[in-house]
Amino acid sequence: MKMMNVNQTTVYDAIVVGTGITGGWAAKELCENGLKTLVLERGPMVKHVEDYKTMNKDTWDLPFRNKLSEEDQKKYHKQKRVGWAPTDATKHFFVNDLEHPYQETKRFDWIRGYQVGGRSLTWGRQSYRWSDIDFEANLKEDVAVDWPVRYQDIAPWYDKVESYIGVSGEKLGLPHLPDGQFLAPMELNCVEQDLQKILRSTFDDGRLLTIGRVAHITENTIDFEGRGPCQYRNRCWRGCPFGGYFSSNSSTLPAAERTGNMTLRANSIVHEVVYDQTTKHASGVKVIDAATGEKLEFKGKIVFLCASAMASVGVLLQSKSPSFPNGMGNNYDELGRNIMDHHYQLGASAKIDGHLDKYYKGRRPNGFYIPRFANLDQKTKRDGFLRGFGYQGGASRENWGEMVAELGYGAAYKKAMLEPGGWQIGMTGFGEMLPYHDNRVTLSRDKKDQWGLPQLDFNVEFKENELQMREAIKEEAVAMLKAAGFKNVQAYDTETGPGLGIHEMGGARMGWNPRTSVVNKNNQLHDVPNVYVTDGAFMTSASCVNPSLTYMAFTARAANHAAEQFKLGKFA
Repeated sequence: MKMMNVNQTTVYDAIVVGTGITGGWAAKELCENGLKTLVLERGPMVKHVEDYKTMNKDTWDLPFRNKLSEEDQKKYHKQKRVGWAPTDATKHFFVNDLEHPYQETKRFDWIRGYQVGGRSLTWGRQSYRWSDIDFEANLKEDVAVDWPVRYQDIAPWYDKVESYIGVSGEKLGLPHLPDGQFLAPMELNCVEQDLQKILRSTFDDGRLLTIGRVAHITENTIDFEGRGPCQYRNRCWRGCPFGGYFSSNSSTLPAAERTGNMTLRANSIVHEVVYDQTTKHASGVKVIDAATGEKLEFKGKIVFLCASAMASVGVLLQSKSPSFPNGMGNNYDELGRNIMDHHYQLGASAKIDGHLDKYYKGRRPNGFYIPRFANLDQKTKRDGFLRGFGYQGGASRENWGEMVAELGYGAAYKKAMLEPGGWQIGMTGFGEMLPYHDNRVTLSRDKKDQWGLPQLDFNVEFKENELQMREAIKEEAVAMLKAAGFKNVQAYDTETGPGLGIHEMGGARMGWNPRTSVVNKNNQLHDVPNVYVTDGAFMTSASCVNPSLTYMAFTARAANHAAEQFKLGKFA
Protein backbone atom coordinates (compact mmCIF):
# COMPACT_ATOMS: atom_id res chain seq x y z
CA MET A 1 0.00 0.00 0.00
CA LYS A 2 1.17 3.48 -0.67
CA MET A 3 0.23 6.97 0.42
CA MET A 4 -1.17 9.35 -2.18
CA ASN A 5 -1.57 13.08 -2.43
CA VAL A 6 -5.12 14.16 -1.76
CA ASN A 7 -6.70 17.14 -3.46
CA GLN A 8 -9.24 19.02 -1.35
CA THR A 9 -11.17 20.02 -4.45
CA THR A 10 -11.84 16.43 -5.48
CA VAL A 11 -15.30 15.10 -4.62
CA TYR A 12 -14.86 11.41 -3.81
CA ASP A 13 -17.64 8.92 -4.25
CA ALA A 14 -17.01 7.70 -0.71
CA ILE A 15 -14.88 8.49 2.32
CA VAL A 16 -13.97 5.77 4.80
CA VAL A 17 -12.79 6.88 8.25
CA GLY A 18 -10.53 4.25 9.82
CA THR A 19 -8.53 1.32 8.45
CA GLY A 20 -9.13 -1.38 11.05
CA ILE A 21 -11.36 -4.45 10.84
CA THR A 22 -14.36 -2.55 9.45
CA GLY A 23 -12.56 0.24 7.60
CA GLY A 24 -10.66 -2.29 5.51
CA TRP A 25 -13.87 -4.11 4.60
CA ALA A 26 -15.69 -0.88 3.73
CA ALA A 27 -12.78 0.17 1.50
CA LYS A 28 -12.65 -3.21 -0.25
CA GLU A 29 -16.37 -3.43 -0.97
CA LEU A 30 -16.79 0.19 -2.05
CA CYS A 31 -13.74 0.08 -4.32
CA GLU A 32 -14.71 -3.24 -5.85
CA ASN A 33 -18.10 -1.73 -6.62
CA GLY A 34 -16.35 0.97 -8.62
CA LEU A 35 -16.56 3.88 -6.18
CA LYS A 36 -13.60 6.24 -5.98
CA THR A 37 -12.87 6.01 -2.28
CA LEU A 38 -10.75 8.11 0.06
CA VAL A 39 -9.59 6.13 3.10
CA LEU A 40 -8.43 8.17 6.10
CA GLU A 41 -6.41 6.90 9.07
CA ARG A 42 -5.49 9.06 12.05
CA GLY A 43 -2.29 7.13 12.77
CA PRO A 44 0.89 6.60 10.73
CA MET A 45 1.38 4.34 7.73
CA VAL A 46 2.09 0.65 8.37
CA LYS A 47 3.01 -1.37 5.29
CA HIS A 48 2.42 -5.10 5.32
CA VAL A 49 5.64 -7.02 6.16
CA GLU A 50 7.87 -3.97 5.67
CA ASP A 51 6.76 -2.26 8.88
CA TYR A 52 6.48 -5.29 11.17
CA LYS A 53 9.77 -4.41 12.79
CA THR A 54 9.73 -7.00 15.59
CA MET A 55 8.13 -9.88 13.65
CA ASN A 56 11.22 -12.11 13.78
CA LYS A 57 12.84 -11.02 17.03
CA ASP A 58 13.30 -13.37 19.96
CA THR A 59 13.01 -12.36 23.58
CA TRP A 60 16.77 -12.04 23.94
CA ASP A 61 16.88 -9.66 20.95
CA LEU A 62 14.84 -7.10 22.87
CA PRO A 63 16.58 -4.76 25.34
CA PHE A 64 14.25 -5.52 28.27
CA ARG A 65 13.43 -9.13 27.40
CA ASN A 66 10.10 -7.95 25.99
CA LYS A 67 9.17 -6.04 29.14
CA LEU A 68 8.28 -2.36 29.07
CA SER A 69 10.88 0.02 30.45
CA GLU A 70 9.87 2.23 33.39
CA GLU A 71 9.51 5.13 30.99
CA ASP A 72 7.25 3.12 28.67
CA GLN A 73 5.11 1.93 31.58
CA LYS A 74 4.24 5.57 32.18
CA LYS A 75 3.43 6.10 28.51
CA TYR A 76 1.14 3.05 28.36
CA HIS A 77 -0.31 3.24 31.85
CA LYS A 78 -3.87 2.58 30.67
CA GLN A 79 -3.08 0.34 27.72
CA LYS A 80 -1.20 -2.09 29.97
CA ARG A 81 -4.28 -2.66 32.12
CA VAL A 82 -5.11 -5.49 29.72
CA GLY A 83 -2.18 -7.46 31.10
CA TRP A 84 -0.86 -9.12 27.95
CA ALA A 85 -0.07 -5.94 26.02
CA PRO A 86 1.61 -3.75 25.16
CA THR A 87 5.04 -5.35 25.37
CA ASP A 88 8.38 -4.07 24.11
CA ALA A 89 7.72 -6.00 20.88
CA THR A 90 4.20 -4.63 20.32
CA LYS A 91 4.10 -1.19 21.96
CA HIS A 92 4.26 0.62 18.61
CA PHE A 93 0.82 -0.84 17.77
CA PHE A 94 -0.78 0.65 20.91
CA VAL A 95 -1.41 4.29 21.70
CA ASN A 96 0.75 6.33 24.02
CA ASP A 97 -1.69 7.27 26.79
CA LEU A 98 0.19 10.47 27.57
CA GLU A 99 -0.28 11.62 23.97
CA HIS A 100 -3.86 10.33 23.63
CA PRO A 101 -5.60 10.89 26.99
CA TYR A 102 -9.24 10.39 27.86
CA GLN A 103 -11.35 10.97 30.98
CA GLU A 104 -12.97 8.42 33.28
CA THR A 105 -15.87 9.61 35.40
CA LYS A 106 -16.09 5.87 36.01
CA ARG A 107 -13.33 3.49 35.07
CA PHE A 108 -13.26 2.46 31.41
CA ASP A 109 -10.31 0.60 29.92
CA TRP A 110 -10.01 1.97 26.39
CA ILE A 111 -7.37 -0.06 24.56
CA ARG A 112 -6.46 1.46 21.18
CA GLY A 113 -4.14 1.20 18.20
CA TYR A 114 -3.70 4.24 15.96
CA GLN A 115 -2.03 3.17 12.72
CA VAL A 116 -2.98 1.91 9.28
CA GLY A 117 -4.60 -1.42 10.07
CA GLY A 118 -5.71 -0.27 13.51
CA ARG A 119 -6.43 -3.12 15.90
CA SER A 120 -6.74 -5.61 13.04
CA LEU A 121 -2.99 -6.03 13.65
CA THR A 122 -3.50 -6.98 17.30
CA TRP A 123 -6.99 -8.49 17.55
CA GLY A 124 -7.57 -11.90 19.11
CA ARG A 125 -8.93 -13.29 15.80
CA GLN A 126 -11.69 -15.32 17.47
CA SER A 127 -14.55 -15.37 14.96
CA TYR A 128 -18.08 -16.42 15.92
CA ARG A 129 -21.49 -15.86 14.38
CA TRP A 130 -24.48 -14.48 16.19
CA SER A 131 -27.80 -16.31 16.10
CA ASP A 132 -31.42 -15.25 16.45
CA ILE A 133 -31.13 -15.95 20.18
CA ASP A 134 -28.90 -12.86 20.20
CA PHE A 135 -30.84 -10.72 17.74
CA GLU A 136 -34.20 -11.44 19.45
CA ALA A 137 -33.14 -11.21 23.10
CA ASN A 138 -33.88 -7.51 23.60
CA LEU A 139 -37.40 -7.87 22.23
CA LYS A 140 -38.23 -11.05 24.13
CA GLU A 141 -36.87 -9.74 27.44
CA ASP A 142 -38.07 -6.14 27.00
CA VAL A 143 -34.53 -4.80 27.26
CA ALA A 144 -33.51 -1.57 25.46
CA VAL A 145 -34.74 -1.67 21.82
CA ASP A 146 -35.24 -4.40 19.25
CA TRP A 147 -32.73 -5.17 16.53
CA PRO A 148 -34.24 -4.35 13.09
CA VAL A 149 -32.48 -7.37 11.57
CA ARG A 150 -32.38 -11.12 12.17
CA TYR A 151 -29.87 -13.87 11.50
CA GLN A 152 -31.20 -14.64 8.03
CA ASP A 153 -30.44 -11.04 7.00
CA ILE A 154 -26.79 -11.36 8.01
CA ALA A 155 -26.07 -15.03 7.26
CA PRO A 156 -25.07 -14.48 3.58
CA TRP A 157 -22.64 -11.78 4.68
CA TYR A 158 -21.13 -14.05 7.31
CA ASP A 159 -20.59 -16.53 4.46
CA LYS A 160 -18.88 -13.90 2.34
CA VAL A 161 -16.60 -12.66 5.10
CA GLU A 162 -15.58 -16.08 6.40
CA SER A 163 -14.81 -17.35 2.92
CA TYR A 164 -12.62 -14.35 2.22
CA ILE A 165 -10.69 -13.96 5.46
CA GLY A 166 -10.23 -17.67 6.20
CA VAL A 167 -11.72 -18.99 9.45
CA SER A 168 -10.65 -22.35 10.84
CA GLY A 169 -13.02 -24.22 13.10
CA GLU A 170 -15.20 -27.21 13.82
CA LYS A 171 -18.87 -27.50 12.86
CA LEU A 172 -21.06 -28.23 15.88
CA GLY A 173 -24.68 -27.91 14.75
CA LEU A 174 -25.60 -25.59 17.63
CA PRO A 175 -28.60 -23.31 17.00
CA HIS A 176 -27.16 -20.62 19.29
CA LEU A 177 -23.70 -20.68 17.64
CA PRO A 178 -24.28 -21.18 13.90
CA ASP A 179 -21.67 -23.02 11.86
CA GLY A 180 -19.81 -21.16 9.14
CA GLN A 181 -17.53 -21.57 6.15
CA PHE A 182 -14.61 -23.21 7.93
CA LEU A 183 -11.09 -24.24 7.05
CA ALA A 184 -9.58 -27.25 8.84
CA PRO A 185 -9.67 -26.81 12.62
CA MET A 186 -6.55 -26.57 14.72
CA GLU A 187 -5.93 -29.44 17.14
CA LEU A 188 -6.73 -29.74 20.82
CA ASN A 189 -3.93 -31.08 22.98
CA CYS A 190 -4.23 -34.12 25.26
CA VAL A 191 -5.38 -32.23 28.37
CA GLU A 192 -7.97 -30.25 26.41
CA GLN A 193 -9.25 -33.50 24.91
CA ASP A 194 -9.64 -34.90 28.43
CA LEU A 195 -11.70 -31.89 29.49
CA GLN A 196 -13.75 -32.18 26.30
CA LYS A 197 -14.73 -35.77 27.19
CA ILE A 198 -15.53 -34.88 30.79
CA LEU A 199 -17.86 -32.04 29.83
CA ARG A 200 -19.70 -34.27 27.40
CA SER A 201 -20.21 -37.06 29.94
CA THR A 202 -20.71 -35.10 33.17
CA PHE A 203 -23.02 -32.17 32.44
CA ASP A 204 -26.59 -32.47 31.13
CA ASP A 205 -27.05 -28.89 29.89
CA GLY A 206 -25.43 -29.40 26.50
CA ARG A 207 -22.12 -27.79 27.33
CA LEU A 208 -19.18 -28.81 25.19
CA LEU A 209 -15.62 -27.87 24.34
CA THR A 210 -14.30 -27.19 20.85
CA ILE A 211 -11.24 -25.62 19.30
CA GLY A 212 -11.58 -21.86 18.87
CA ARG A 213 -12.92 -20.53 15.59
CA VAL A 214 -10.09 -18.30 14.54
CA ALA A 215 -9.27 -16.15 11.47
CA HIS A 216 -6.16 -18.08 10.46
CA ILE A 217 -5.48 -19.86 7.18
CA THR A 218 -4.89 -23.54 7.95
CA GLU A 219 -5.02 -25.00 4.43
CA ASN A 220 -4.28 -23.86 0.89
CA THR A 221 -7.59 -24.97 -0.58
CA ILE A 222 -8.37 -21.60 -2.17
CA ASP A 223 -6.44 -18.53 -3.28
CA PHE A 224 -6.11 -16.05 -0.43
CA GLU A 225 -4.54 -13.43 -2.72
CA GLY A 226 -0.95 -13.56 -1.55
CA ARG A 227 -1.58 -14.67 2.02
CA GLY A 228 0.08 -17.87 3.21
CA PRO A 229 -0.96 -20.37 5.88
CA CYS A 230 -0.35 -19.88 9.59
CA GLN A 231 3.17 -20.88 10.65
CA TYR A 232 2.25 -21.46 14.33
CA ARG A 233 4.73 -18.86 15.56
CA ASN A 234 2.15 -17.13 17.81
CA ARG A 235 3.70 -13.73 17.18
CA CYS A 236 0.50 -12.39 15.68
CA TRP A 237 0.44 -9.11 17.61
CA ARG A 238 3.72 -8.08 16.01
CA GLY A 239 2.25 -8.33 12.49
CA CYS A 240 2.35 -11.54 10.46
CA PRO A 241 4.72 -11.44 7.46
CA PHE A 242 3.02 -14.54 6.03
CA GLY A 243 -0.47 -13.08 6.22
CA GLY A 244 -1.47 -16.23 8.10
CA TYR A 245 -4.07 -14.37 10.12
CA PHE A 246 -6.50 -11.84 8.71
CA SER A 247 -5.68 -8.15 8.99
CA SER A 248 -6.63 -5.12 6.93
CA ASN A 249 -2.98 -4.70 5.93
CA SER A 250 -2.58 -8.21 4.55
CA SER A 251 -6.01 -8.57 2.97
CA THR A 252 -8.77 -5.99 2.51
CA LEU A 253 -6.69 -2.84 1.98
CA PRO A 254 -4.50 -4.50 -0.70
CA ALA A 255 -7.71 -5.74 -2.35
CA ALA A 256 -9.07 -2.18 -2.39
CA GLU A 257 -5.78 -0.88 -3.75
CA ARG A 258 -5.77 -3.41 -6.60
CA THR A 259 -8.95 -1.87 -8.00
CA GLY A 260 -7.22 1.46 -8.60
CA ASN A 261 -10.13 3.16 -6.83
CA MET A 262 -8.60 3.70 -3.38
CA THR A 263 -6.73 6.77 -2.17
CA LEU A 264 -5.19 6.22 1.27
CA ARG A 265 -4.10 9.04 3.56
CA ALA A 266 -2.55 8.38 6.97
CA ASN A 267 -1.97 10.89 9.81
CA SER A 268 -5.46 12.24 9.16
CA ILE A 269 -7.50 12.93 12.30
CA VAL A 270 -11.16 13.14 11.28
CA HIS A 271 -13.02 15.18 13.88
CA GLU A 272 -16.20 16.25 12.12
CA VAL A 273 -18.61 15.11 9.45
CA VAL A 274 -19.75 18.18 7.52
CA TYR A 275 -23.51 18.59 7.07
CA ASP A 276 -25.06 20.39 4.10
CA GLN A 277 -28.21 22.19 5.26
CA THR A 278 -29.52 22.37 1.69
CA THR A 279 -29.14 18.75 0.58
CA LYS A 280 -29.72 17.30 4.08
CA HIS A 281 -26.72 15.06 3.42
CA ALA A 282 -23.14 14.97 4.63
CA SER A 283 -20.76 16.67 2.21
CA GLY A 284 -17.44 15.42 3.59
CA VAL A 285 -15.21 15.47 6.66
CA LYS A 286 -12.92 17.87 8.47
CA VAL A 287 -9.43 16.65 9.22
CA ILE A 288 -6.37 17.71 11.20
CA ASP A 289 -3.04 16.46 9.90
CA ALA A 290 -1.50 14.63 12.87
CA ALA A 291 2.04 15.45 11.76
CA THR A 292 1.72 19.11 10.70
CA GLY A 293 -1.42 20.32 12.45
CA GLU A 294 -2.81 21.54 9.11
CA LYS A 295 -6.60 21.77 8.95
CA LEU A 296 -8.16 20.17 5.89
CA GLU A 297 -11.57 19.34 4.49
CA PHE A 298 -12.26 16.46 2.11
CA LYS A 299 -15.46 16.09 0.16
CA GLY A 300 -17.38 12.91 -0.48
CA LYS A 301 -20.87 11.73 -1.41
CA ILE A 302 -20.88 8.91 1.15
CA VAL A 303 -19.16 8.74 4.54
CA PHE A 304 -18.40 5.49 6.37
CA LEU A 305 -17.44 5.85 10.02
CA CYS A 306 -15.21 2.89 10.93
CA ALA A 307 -12.88 4.59 13.39
CA SER A 308 -13.76 2.13 16.22
CA ALA A 309 -16.91 2.43 18.29
CA MET A 310 -15.97 5.15 20.74
CA ALA A 311 -13.97 7.17 18.23
CA SER A 312 -16.83 7.18 15.72
CA VAL A 313 -19.25 8.29 18.45
CA GLY A 314 -16.78 11.05 19.31
CA VAL A 315 -16.70 12.23 15.70
CA LEU A 316 -20.51 12.36 15.55
CA LEU A 317 -20.72 14.23 18.87
CA GLN A 318 -18.33 16.85 17.46
CA SER A 319 -20.28 17.13 14.19
CA LYS A 320 -22.51 20.01 15.20
CA SER A 321 -24.64 22.20 12.94
CA PRO A 322 -27.90 24.17 13.16
CA SER A 323 -29.75 20.94 12.36
CA PHE A 324 -27.76 18.94 14.91
CA PRO A 325 -26.69 21.25 17.76
CA ASN A 326 -25.82 18.28 20.01
CA GLY A 327 -24.02 16.21 17.41
CA MET A 328 -24.99 14.60 14.12
CA GLY A 329 -27.90 12.21 14.55
CA ASN A 330 -28.35 13.22 18.18
CA ASN A 331 -31.61 15.15 18.22
CA TYR A 332 -33.14 12.64 20.66
CA ASP A 333 -30.15 12.30 23.00
CA GLU A 334 -29.33 8.72 22.01
CA LEU A 335 -25.82 9.30 20.71
CA GLY A 336 -23.12 8.13 23.13
CA ARG A 337 -25.47 6.01 25.22
CA ASN A 338 -25.89 2.25 25.79
CA ILE A 339 -22.15 1.55 25.90
CA MET A 340 -21.30 -2.15 26.35
CA ASP A 341 -18.35 -4.53 26.55
CA HIS A 342 -17.82 -8.14 27.59
CA HIS A 343 -16.71 -9.56 30.91
CA TYR A 344 -13.04 -10.46 30.88
CA GLN A 345 -10.19 -11.54 33.15
CA LEU A 346 -12.20 -13.82 35.39
CA GLY A 347 -12.45 -17.59 35.40
CA ALA A 348 -10.39 -20.40 36.87
CA SER A 349 -7.11 -22.26 36.53
CA ALA A 350 -5.74 -25.64 37.63
CA LYS A 351 -2.79 -28.02 37.57
CA ILE A 352 -2.87 -31.45 35.98
CA ASP A 353 -1.18 -34.65 37.06
CA GLY A 354 0.01 -37.01 34.35
CA HIS A 355 0.56 -36.72 30.60
CA LEU A 356 4.23 -36.08 31.33
CA ASP A 357 5.10 -38.25 28.32
CA LYS A 358 3.24 -35.88 25.99
CA TYR A 359 4.03 -32.49 24.53
CA TYR A 360 2.88 -30.47 21.53
CA LYS A 361 4.52 -29.05 18.46
CA GLY A 362 4.47 -25.38 17.49
CA ARG A 363 2.93 -22.39 19.20
CA ARG A 364 -0.76 -22.67 18.43
CA PRO A 365 -2.20 -19.13 18.18
CA ASN A 366 -5.56 -20.30 19.45
CA GLY A 367 -7.23 -22.01 22.39
CA PHE A 368 -10.37 -23.95 23.17
CA TYR A 369 -13.87 -22.53 23.32
CA ILE A 370 -16.81 -23.53 25.51
CA PRO A 371 -19.98 -22.03 23.98
CA ARG A 372 -22.78 -20.52 26.01
CA PHE A 373 -24.89 -23.01 27.96
CA ALA A 374 -26.92 -20.78 30.32
CA ASN A 375 -30.30 -19.12 29.70
CA LEU A 376 -30.78 -20.78 26.31
CA ASP A 377 -34.15 -22.33 27.18
CA GLN A 378 -36.29 -23.20 30.17
CA LYS A 379 -34.02 -26.11 31.12
CA THR A 380 -30.92 -23.93 31.27
CA LYS A 381 -32.60 -20.87 32.81
CA ARG A 382 -30.61 -19.21 35.61
CA ASP A 383 -31.87 -17.06 38.44
CA GLY A 384 -30.22 -13.72 39.05
CA PHE A 385 -29.19 -12.65 35.57
CA LEU A 386 -30.23 -12.47 31.93
CA ARG A 387 -28.18 -13.66 28.92
CA GLY A 388 -25.12 -15.88 29.03
CA PHE A 389 -21.39 -16.42 28.76
CA GLY A 390 -18.78 -18.61 27.13
CA TYR A 391 -15.18 -19.49 27.90
CA GLN A 392 -11.90 -19.26 26.09
CA GLY A 393 -8.90 -21.10 27.44
CA GLY A 394 -6.02 -23.44 26.89
CA ALA A 395 -3.76 -26.06 28.45
CA SER A 396 0.01 -26.08 28.21
CA ARG A 397 3.10 -27.44 29.88
CA GLU A 398 4.87 -25.06 32.18
CA ASN A 399 8.30 -23.93 31.12
CA TRP A 400 11.69 -25.00 32.27
CA GLY A 401 12.21 -21.87 34.36
CA GLU A 402 10.61 -23.39 37.45
CA MET A 403 13.76 -25.45 38.02
CA VAL A 404 16.17 -22.54 37.94
CA ALA A 405 14.98 -21.07 41.21
CA GLU A 406 15.48 -24.31 43.11
CA LEU A 407 18.58 -25.04 45.13
CA GLY A 408 19.89 -28.07 43.27
CA TYR A 409 23.01 -29.45 41.74
CA GLY A 410 24.40 -32.56 40.13
CA ALA A 411 23.26 -34.86 37.35
CA ALA A 412 19.63 -35.05 38.50
CA TYR A 413 19.33 -31.27 38.58
CA LYS A 414 20.83 -30.93 35.10
CA LYS A 415 18.45 -33.54 33.74
CA ALA A 416 15.46 -31.78 35.33
CA MET A 417 16.44 -28.50 33.70
CA LEU A 418 16.14 -30.16 30.29
CA GLU A 419 12.55 -31.31 30.90
CA PRO A 420 9.41 -29.21 30.70
CA GLY A 421 7.24 -28.76 33.79
CA GLY A 422 3.82 -30.19 34.46
CA TRP A 423 0.57 -29.33 32.71
CA GLN A 424 -1.63 -26.39 33.61
CA ILE A 425 -4.96 -25.14 32.28
CA GLY A 426 -6.92 -21.92 32.45
CA MET A 427 -10.19 -20.56 31.16
CA THR A 428 -11.50 -17.02 30.96
CA GLY A 429 -15.17 -16.14 30.82
CA PHE A 430 -16.61 -13.75 28.25
CA GLY A 431 -20.09 -12.69 29.37
CA GLU A 432 -22.73 -10.45 27.89
CA MET A 433 -23.27 -6.95 29.23
CA LEU A 434 -26.72 -5.43 28.90
CA PRO A 435 -27.22 -2.02 27.23
CA TYR A 436 -28.05 0.63 29.82
CA HIS A 437 -29.18 4.09 28.81
CA ASP A 438 -27.05 5.80 31.47
CA ASN A 439 -23.84 3.99 30.48
CA ARG A 440 -22.53 6.68 28.21
CA VAL A 441 -19.63 8.58 26.73
CA THR A 442 -19.64 12.35 26.32
CA LEU A 443 -17.29 15.08 25.22
CA SER A 444 -15.30 16.57 28.08
CA ARG A 445 -16.26 20.15 28.80
CA ASP A 446 -12.77 21.31 29.71
CA LYS A 447 -10.19 18.65 28.77
CA LYS A 448 -8.73 18.81 25.27
CA ASP A 449 -6.09 16.80 23.45
CA GLN A 450 -2.94 18.13 21.81
CA TRP A 451 -4.91 19.09 18.69
CA GLY A 452 -7.44 21.11 20.65
CA LEU A 453 -10.19 18.50 20.31
CA PRO A 454 -12.36 17.56 23.31
CA GLN A 455 -11.38 14.35 25.07
CA LEU A 456 -13.94 11.61 25.56
CA ASP A 457 -15.30 11.16 29.07
CA PHE A 458 -16.58 7.69 30.03
CA ASN A 459 -19.32 7.08 32.59
CA VAL A 460 -19.85 3.33 32.22
CA GLU A 461 -20.21 0.57 34.79
CA PHE A 462 -21.22 -3.04 35.32
CA LYS A 463 -24.58 -3.26 37.08
CA GLU A 464 -26.35 -5.94 39.09
CA ASN A 465 -27.02 -8.25 36.15
CA GLU A 466 -23.32 -8.23 35.27
CA LEU A 467 -22.19 -8.71 38.87
CA GLN A 468 -24.45 -11.74 39.28
CA MET A 469 -23.19 -13.17 36.00
CA ARG A 470 -19.57 -12.75 37.05
CA GLU A 471 -20.19 -14.95 40.08
CA ALA A 472 -21.72 -17.63 37.86
CA ILE A 473 -18.79 -17.44 35.45
CA LYS A 474 -16.34 -18.20 38.26
CA GLU A 475 -18.48 -20.92 39.83
CA GLU A 476 -18.99 -22.79 36.58
CA ALA A 477 -15.32 -22.55 35.62
CA VAL A 478 -14.34 -24.10 38.95
CA ALA A 479 -17.00 -26.79 38.62
CA MET A 480 -15.76 -27.88 35.20
CA LEU A 481 -12.11 -28.08 36.20
CA LYS A 482 -12.96 -29.99 39.37
CA ALA A 483 -15.17 -32.40 37.42
CA ALA A 484 -12.15 -33.21 35.29
CA GLY A 485 -10.18 -34.15 38.38
CA PHE A 486 -7.63 -31.41 37.99
CA LYS A 487 -5.65 -30.21 41.00
CA ASN A 488 -5.28 -26.89 42.79
CA VAL A 489 -8.36 -25.42 41.11
CA GLN A 490 -8.57 -21.70 41.78
CA ALA A 491 -10.99 -19.04 40.66
CA TYR A 492 -9.72 -15.59 39.76
CA ASP A 493 -11.37 -12.23 39.21
CA THR A 494 -9.03 -9.39 38.29
CA GLU A 495 -10.11 -5.85 39.13
CA THR A 496 -11.41 -4.34 35.94
CA GLY A 497 -13.83 -1.94 34.38
CA PRO A 498 -15.79 -2.20 31.14
CA GLY A 499 -13.59 -1.90 28.08
CA LEU A 500 -10.94 -4.41 29.04
CA GLY A 501 -12.50 -7.09 26.86
CA ILE A 502 -11.57 -4.71 24.01
CA HIS A 503 -15.05 -5.39 22.65
CA GLU A 504 -16.43 -1.94 23.38
CA MET A 505 -19.64 -1.32 21.48
CA GLY A 506 -22.76 0.79 21.39
CA GLY A 507 -23.17 4.55 21.37
CA ALA A 508 -24.93 4.80 18.00
CA ARG A 509 -27.21 1.80 18.19
CA MET A 510 -29.26 0.28 15.40
CA GLY A 511 -33.04 0.29 15.65
CA TRP A 512 -36.40 0.85 14.01
CA ASN A 513 -37.29 4.18 15.63
CA PRO A 514 -35.25 7.37 15.06
CA ARG A 515 -36.30 8.56 18.51
CA THR A 516 -34.69 5.60 20.28
CA SER A 517 -31.81 4.67 17.98
CA VAL A 518 -29.16 6.35 15.84
CA VAL A 519 -28.83 4.16 12.73
CA ASN A 520 -31.31 2.11 10.71
CA LYS A 521 -31.17 -1.52 9.60
CA ASN A 522 -28.67 -0.64 6.86
CA ASN A 523 -26.31 1.16 9.27
CA GLN A 524 -27.33 4.60 7.95
CA LEU A 525 -27.90 7.52 10.29
CA HIS A 526 -31.68 7.90 10.45
CA ASP A 527 -31.40 11.61 9.78
CA VAL A 528 -28.41 11.63 7.38
CA PRO A 529 -28.74 8.65 5.03
CA ASN A 530 -25.36 9.02 3.31
CA VAL A 531 -23.51 8.52 6.61
CA TYR A 532 -22.98 4.88 7.59
CA VAL A 533 -21.68 3.67 10.97
CA THR A 534 -20.40 0.09 10.77
CA ASP A 535 -17.91 -0.38 13.60
CA GLY A 536 -19.02 -1.48 17.06
CA ALA A 537 -20.92 1.75 17.68
CA PHE A 538 -24.03 0.40 15.90
CA MET A 539 -24.45 -2.60 18.20
CA THR A 540 -27.84 -2.78 19.91
CA SER A 541 -26.89 -5.61 22.26
CA ALA A 542 -23.64 -7.43 22.91
CA SER A 543 -24.12 -11.23 22.79
CA CYS A 544 -21.29 -13.07 24.56
CA VAL A 545 -19.15 -13.96 21.55
CA ASN A 546 -16.30 -11.94 20.05
CA PRO A 547 -17.91 -9.28 17.85
CA SER A 548 -15.41 -8.63 15.04
CA LEU A 549 -16.89 -11.16 12.59
CA THR A 550 -20.29 -9.52 13.06
CA TYR A 551 -18.81 -6.06 12.49
CA MET A 552 -17.26 -7.26 9.24
CA ALA A 553 -20.48 -8.90 8.01
CA PHE A 554 -22.54 -5.78 8.70
CA THR A 555 -19.89 -3.59 7.08
CA ALA A 556 -19.82 -5.66 3.88
CA ARG A 557 -23.62 -5.56 3.78
CA ALA A 558 -23.76 -1.80 4.38
CA ALA A 559 -21.05 -1.02 1.82
CA ASN A 560 -22.92 -2.93 -0.86
CA HIS A 561 -26.13 -1.15 0.10
CA ALA A 562 -24.33 2.18 -0.17
CA ALA A 563 -22.93 1.25 -3.59
CA GLU A 564 -26.40 0.32 -4.82
CA GLN A 565 -27.87 3.59 -3.55
CA PHE A 566 -25.01 5.53 -5.13
CA LYS A 567 -25.59 3.92 -8.52
CA LEU A 568 -29.26 4.78 -8.24
CA GLY A 569 -28.30 8.44 -7.77
CA LYS A 570 -29.58 8.67 -4.20
CA PHE A 571 -26.44 10.43 -2.96
CA ALA A 572 -25.77 12.74 -5.89
